[in-house]
Amino acid sequence: MSFPPCPSCKSEFVYQDQNHLICPECGHEWNPAEILCEQALTIKDANGTLLDEGDKITLAKDLKVKGSSQVLKIGTKAVIRRIVDGKDHQLDCKVDGAGIMMVTAKFVKKA
Repeated sequence: MSFPPCPSCKSEFVYQDQNHLICPECGHEWNPAEILCEQALTIKDANGTLLDEGDKITLAKDLKVKGSSQVLKIGTKAVIRRIVDGKDHQLDCKVDGAGIMMVTAKFVKKA
């Protein structure tokens, strides 16, 4: 089996003991399931504030809606439904007056 390297010393010589992985070189023990939770997706708004699901946000600039002539104005409120690892859009939001749509995180501010 192939185990990830030690997060402490980056050693490749890691072995498993029940639910934990152990590094024989530095003695560091960790649960790989906890490491995966800590590496969860972190998305920041235009001001650098971390965003989470359920946060209320406002638009920081006017945004054109793709495939429509509609424009979302500065200050339009929205609620983040979920955060995705998208190439262009990271936030799945319910936008007031426009419905559910994907928005890029750098164009919003946490309310």
